[in-house]
Amino acid sequence: MRAGFSVCQLPPPLKPPDLLRVIVPSGTLREVDAFNQGIEIWRSRGYHVQLPQNWNAREGYLAGTDSQRRQQLLEACLDPQCRGILCARGGYGSARLLEDWIWPEQLKWLIGFSDITALLWSLGQIGISGVHGPLLTTIAGEPEWSLKRLFDWVEGRPIAPLKGVGWGGGKVSGVLLPANLTVATHLLGTPLQPSLSGVILALEDVTEAPYRIDRMLTQWRMSGAMAGVKGIALGRFSRCAPPKDVPSWTVEEVLRDRIWDLGIPVVSDLPFGHDGVNAALPVGQLVELDAEAGTLSWVGG
Repeated sequence: MRAGFSVCQLPPPLKPPDLLRVIVPSGTLREVDAFNQGIEIWRSRGYHVQLPQNWNAREGYLAGTDSQRRQQLLEACLDPQCRGILCARGGYGSARLLEDWIWPEQLKWLIGFSDITALLWSLGQIGISGVHGPLLTTIAGEPEWSLKRLFDWVEGRPIAPLKGVGWGGGKVSGVLLPANLTVATHLLGTPLQPSLSGVILALEDVTEAPYRIDRMLTQWRMSGAMAGVKGIALGRFSRCAPPKDVPSWTVEEVLRDRIWDLGIPVVSDLPFGHDGVNAALPVGQLVELDAEAGTLSWVGG
């Protein structure tokens, strides 16, 4: 029996000129201009940002071999001067680093989303809170309020509630567990899946046809993974249109069909995910989901 996903410890607040180390744990880097812009955003705030060796390596679709990418993560964790870890991009590959992985004793920020879900979940299981938030290749596209939100959180200041569309079902509090739906689905039944009892899931996805979203959510239902989930916060499901000239539900209809009858509070259309604003979501923190008002807010924050 897995232990419940507990409230996670926050790393010490960042402050310039803290050292932040970059890792490229997933797909090979293609968006070099956006990557450089992302580094400059952090540097312009006064942080020292250090790139790893082999940051531009390529091994098929991966950003180097597993050993190269795992070494980046290990060095960042072990560096006593490093206060935070910035993930370069998503894609695929972070879960491969976690086979037989043991986190070194450390307490520092880990920031990313999409494929970084695997790292965030794994870190959360040892009780450390990461941030489901912009990658170095996406942060330059964030509006000012989203950048401020990210910096406010990691620098120790409170953040405002997020507003979406409430589906009804009341109000509930629980521990926030954000994820990319596809990545999280492939973690079900592995040691990286925590107990989901008492959590509020925050889900987003990109480039998945409606029938694939249906298939994944059906897997969650049939595996029993949804049992004990207290509420669901839905972000953006972008570029999830059905194939051309193929009869289909819309992704919105699939989400209603697979989630509504769970009988738990749901808020959709929250501003996080791909292809738009990706508001920072702290992993493993107490939140309140109000499905009447359509809000996701931080208890005590």
